[in-house]
Amino acid sequence: MLRLPRITVEVPVLAVGTRPADYEQLAAYADGLRRPQGLHMTLLHIGILEDFAADVTDWTKGATDPAAAAVKTADWLRSLPVLEGFSGTAERLVLLGGGRVSGLEVDVPQGVRDFQVSLVQALHELLDDLLVDNPDDFILSSRALGYRYPRWRPHVAVGKPRAQGGSPRGGAWEIRPLPVEFGPSQIRNRHLLPRPEPA
Repeated sequence: MLRLPRITVEVPVLAVGTRPADYEQLAAYADGLRRPQGLHMTLLHIGILEDFAADVTDWTKGATDPAAAAVKTADWLRSLPVLEGFSGTAERLVLLGGGRVSGLEVDVPQGVRDFQVSLVQALHELLDDLLVDNPDDFILSSRALGYRYPRWRPHVAVGKPRAQGGSPRGGAWEIRPLPVEFGPSQIRNRHLLPRPEPA
């Protein structure tokens, strides 16, 4: 079965630690360690664009056409500002997704948190434009957006929790502090976004 691509605003991880062994040491805590070249931190999750557009249409009881919602959302995504690259520090490995994922919890600069908040505010403006009333309620109920927590927790998913040894106390392992370098923000699967309709 073909899985449709998810759309996110994210920052790519350029480096974890100062040498390859720094990242590889995390295999002591996580199984199936992900390739370092594909690591990223999600700033805003939109999900499958067609599902998001369908959620909007359902919420507005058909007042917003799904095709128009998809095009407007794509245009909105392309117009978002870019966050410049930055550095963070990881000192803990935490359980995410109900314990199915191990992730580095990253301490990021305040400017990164402010940028993420600005993305959520911009999402509210998009939803207003799409005729969605009660954007907060929509965000928490949209299956495409998939918001489960009221606050953003900066993290980088690195693998699955080790099957042996049980869960750590408090759902986190303390690790030796690791510097984490991030590149500028980007839209995952940007090339698959629908093109604007000709005027």
